[in-house]
Amino acid sequence: MRKRPVAATPAYDYIIIGAGSAGCVLANRLSEDPQVRVLLLEAGPRDWHPFIHMPAGLARLVSRTDINWNYHTAPQPQLDGRRLWWPRGKVLGGSSSINAMCYVRGTPRDYDVWAALGASGWHWDAVLPYFRRSEANARGADQLHGADGPLSVCDLRHVNPLSRAFVEAGVQAGFPRNPDFNGPRQDGVGLYQVTQRRGARCSAAVAYLRPARGRPNLAVVTGAQAQRITIDRGRASGVVYTVRGRAFHHPAAHEVILSGGAINSPQLLMLSGVGPAAELRRHGIRVLHDAPGVGANLQDHLDICTLYRATSAVSYDRASELRMAFDYYLRGHRGAGSSNIAEAGGFVRSPLAPDERPDIQFHFVPAMLDDHGRRRLPGDGYTLHACFLRPRSRGRIHLASDRGGDAPRIEPGYLSDAEGFDLRMMVECARISRTILAQQAFDAHRGAPIHPPREDLDDAALAGFVRARAESVYHPVGTCRMGDDDKAVVDPQLRVRGVERLRVVDASVMPTLPGGNTNAPTIMIAERASDLILGR
Repeated sequence: MRKRPVAATPAYDYIIIGAGSAGCVLANRLSEDPQVRVLLLEAGPRDWHPFIHMPAGLARLVSRTDINWNYHTAPQPQLDGRRLWWPRGKVLGGSSSINAMCYVRGTPRDYDVWAALGASGWHWDAVLPYFRRSEANARGADQLHGADGPLSVCDLRHVNPLSRAFVEAGVQAGFPRNPDFNGPRQDGVGLYQVTQRRGARCSAAVAYLRPARGRPNLAVVTGAQAQRITIDRGRASGVVYTVRGRAFHHPAAHEVILSGGAINSPQLLMLSGVGPAAELRRHGIRVLHDAPGVGANLQDHLDICTLYRATSAVSYDRASELRMAFDYYLRGHRGAGSSNIAEAGGFVRSPLAPDERPDIQFHFVPAMLDDHGRRRLPGDGYTLHACFLRPRSRGRIHLASDRGGDAPRIEPGYLSDAEGFDLRMMVECARISRTILAQQAFDAHRGAPIHPPREDLDDAALAGFVRARAESVYHPVGTCRMGDDDKAVVDPQLRVRGVERLRVVDASVMPTLPGGNTNAPTIMIAERASDLILGR
């Protein structure tokens, strides 16, 4: 029997569950009206740690389980039975407080596909104004970019020589130089623009929540683990959550908004009685609305890394984060501490691409990243990440228990598509990576190969390499898909189908993966959602 929660007052108009990228946007936009009372709940702590705000500090954040949900997938049959690590932010700002800060939107066609799949109103021309509204681009405003938004987007203050070598190598391999992956065309190689402000991380918490924290109509509670959404007669009425073991229930006068992300949002819906009926009953949860789509449609960008040793000592491998931090703060947020580590990258169209969009993304790192950077290799080197942007495989989030805060069962279904296309594309990712790193621009730096350890691998050997080494690049989406069909979890206004006064606003509503990093699209979704919620 569930313990009766301690009632908490006063009531709020809107309760937002999750202070990640979407939740911070909503807290800011909804509380702009002083007559609207907003409660923002976050399971993690404040974003106080200095390595959150020093961009290069992300290398140290991977081991901090106090600000990271530290999820692992179920064993993946197509990846040699391995359990893959899925870091997700558990802190104000969510994953925008621990990510690599690359500002990427995807291509216009990505959003036109959403609309064609039933997400009416989410086509490119409709979402572009919200990208522009969110953005404060240091290069200024134009038809594609904004300059007055809360989210600072700028060029890197510090670029490693190896990152510049990657760009030159990409050009030598036949790919165009591209100074703006969010400009008129996405394809090409170049340096990423990043979500930074004056050399410091500009997370969603910095951009949106910090300016709103002083508003008397906004309450922010950290360390608040949501247990369930209360639903009475088909209508969301409030949220039950715990803080340091004590239970609270807050009623919501207008709406409950779930912004937990692609893992936690479907999990909390199921814990609240909204989800596949058989799964809920298996965990002793009363079925309030049978919604088979909750937790389904899970998609992620699978990533393969190619590593080489470097003959020159210019990488970040031997850098001391503490020494780097001292230099960073002494020099006013300059130097290597302002690097996002994944400084350069690109988008290319493979020979297997079914349309005009690039289907492979690169992130180049001037360091040897083994096991997500959690294991340091001796010496100097560099790493090229490559991911297939539009996987056909689908997975699902399952409950592992009936308790909020317990990790759910994550079944990404990597490389499970019946045609085997995803595996062929991952082999193509590895092949093109090797082609770029073999160019003349790396001749002055290239040492022995590490992963894979040989350069004479055929496609079959590269497929084995992918199965043994591929990992997530941290872009899960789609588990509360929006659409107009019976299996969609939310409608195009992001309202949960079958439950009134309940919305989901985060990456889980994306019908398909956008062609790139998912942080900027998530912020865009929340910007547009705030207008939908307020009827603007």
